[in-house]
Amino acid sequence: MEGVVQSEESARMAASVPPPPGGAPHHPPRLARPNPVPRRTAPAAVLPAPDDVAEFWADVRRRGTPLVSPDPLGSADHLAVTFLWRGGPKTRAVQVLPNKLGDPRAPEGNLMERLPDTDVWHWTLRLRHDWRGTYDLYVDEGDGPDPATPEYWRWLRARSRIDPFNPRTLPRRWGGGTVPYVELPAAPRAVDWGPRREIAHGTLTEHKVASVYLGDERRVWLYEPSVAVRESTDLPVLVLLDGEHWGPRLGLAHLLDNLIADGRIPPLAAVLPDSVDAGTRWAELTCRPEFVGFLADELLPWAAERLPVTDDPARTVIAGQSLGGLTAAYAAVGAPHRFGNVLAQSGSFWWPVGPDTEWLTRQLANTPRLPVRFRLSFGEQEWVALPAARRLRETLAAAGYHDASYQEFNGGHDYLCWRTELADGLVELLGR
Repeated sequence: MEGVVQSEESARMAASVPPPPGGAPHHPPRLARPNPVPRRTAPAAVLPAPDDVAEFWADVRRRGTPLVSPDPLGSADHLAVTFLWRGGPKTRAVQVLPNKLGDPRAPEGNLMERLPDTDVWHWTLRLRHDWRGTYDLYVDEGDGPDPATPEYWRWLRARSRIDPFNPRTLPRRWGGGTVPYVELPAAPRAVDWGPRREIAHGTLTEHKVASVYLGDERRVWLYEPSVAVRESTDLPVLVLLDGEHWGPRLGLAHLLDNLIADGRIPPLAAVLPDSVDAGTRWAELTCRPEFVGFLADELLPWAAERLPVTDDPARTVIAGQSLGGLTAAYAAVGAPHRFGNVLAQSGSFWWPVGPDTEWLTRQLANTPRLPVRFRLSFGEQEWVALPAARRLRETLAAAGYHDASYQEFNGGHDYLCWRTELADGLVELLGR
């Protein structure tokens, strides 16, 4: 490639990966949900009598939604979580979809019920007290197709509404507004993500990086720690995929500032490439050697021209979520001379190359142990991803990766969970 010196590892990786077939799936396996959604009848104490509806909604506005109450079965480590919608005269149906707490084969199971003679629509789950998740609401105001027709559910999914009683939100991907969330009392909190005035602050700047491998320019965000906290001129490096979301929207700089200030990680540089859009993401974050060549042979050298960053793979972390988690692991397998630590969250390890399902797991099983450390985490509610994830865990253990770690959190395929998992993973891989 003109203008690029391709590493031996990148060349080997490129030779080992055939082009994806034209029919390569853009979705995970269609697995049935192994257990039912934990739906319950709303506790009687939660819902109002018809004469008390006005007072009920005033109380909901003060408390916020969803309503959390003791477990109706009496368990100390479970709670009843009741989602609400205040309907109008034309409201025909309300669907609530907490992240991965639904069955695509039975969407009617996520429909709220209306309390007779009121405007109160409700839907209750019984959940362990450490669950957290984002959720979506879809409202049918009577202007759509017949609910008995096949197109109804697709039509309803285009009727998204905000939850007016829940101020807790996260940014959606691709500039799509916000999504509400709930955290039960024992769930991990993203306390490290808030800005703090009293500490030294790094900078997050936006750039464009030309790439021969990708054939275009790519936006990149670069985090530079404050000069006041630097301990050396040889900074560890984090490469975090889907940078357009983590950097300017979720506020990664605040997290890094706080972890550095508290001494939980050393001062480091972070490089955050843009994934552009959904189509580009499917094309590039699916075991593609060209993308790893961009990361290893173009992006890291570009960062080294601007900051005093290490070239030690043992002090370099590549991190990603979903397809990004798959790509983080693939990059380390293909370029262990550049990436010695993998932080993969909810990685799409089901991904096939040609007819070979879970291709990357098979590569790891058939390759001598590499000098790479893995930290993997998945949501307990990700029933589609978990079988492949657990097989990868077993494969790493059998291949001698005894320092690999694996966690399952009580949540779904969700940035709400990935925020705390990212912080914990950086501390584990780079911490004191």
